Amino acid sequence: MTTSTDPRELIQALVDNVEKVIIGKRSSVELGVIALIGGGHALIEDVPGVGKTLLARSIARSTGSKFKRLQFTPDLLPSDVTGVSVYNQKTNDFEFRPGPIMAEIVLADEVNRATPKTQSALLEAMEEGQITVDGVTYELPQPFMVLATQNPIEYEGTFPLPEAQLDRFFLRISLGYPDPDQEVAVMNSHLTSEPIKELEPIATPADIVRLQQAVRTRIYR
Repeated sequence: MTTSTDPRELIQALVDNVEKVIIGKRSSVELGVIALIGGGHALIEDVPGVGKTLLARSIARSTGSKFKRLQFTPDLLPSDVTGVSVYNQKTNDFEFRPGPIMAEIVLADEVNRATPKTQSALLEAMEEGQITVDGVTYELPQPFMVLATQNPIEYEGTFPLPEAQLDRFFLRISLGYPDPDQEVAVMNSHLTSEPIKELEPIATPADIVRLQQAVRTRIYR
């Protein structure tokens, strides 16, 4: 893994690295990296099969970040997202067992299929970078980014995202279907192996935190 000290070069390298997997969607990849560097979250809204999950996994692998995927369903509970306190008979005390939200890159797949109560479990995490379980607050790892997906053409059995939830997203991304040449390139890239498995990290979570701090302080222009 090689990292550049120049932020512009590092950001460019991140985009180029993700594009090894997400072929022909450079503008969408750039938006995903922008959301990460800006310390925000992104809502990927598109039809199935265009690479929404792959985009999230590629960003996580490129940055060496811990990745967790949550499949949002109507029976998903808030504790399935944040974690739960469990009584330990050996220590005679409660111990916290963290949920999937305790990762650097979190994919909330089909987020609008969960009930509003479960969707609200993301609010504190996305706004404040922390979660509260049984009155105890836990800091989330940094960097922290939620990439949520939803299908814009199938609304049966879904719950519309409330304004409070939509307000937590930095931007909205749409990938779209590849054109014929891009589709051939994607098929060729999968002939011998899966590109996502060969993708190497070119940065560390600490590098991303430094980039986020640079954006906030406007050091680099």
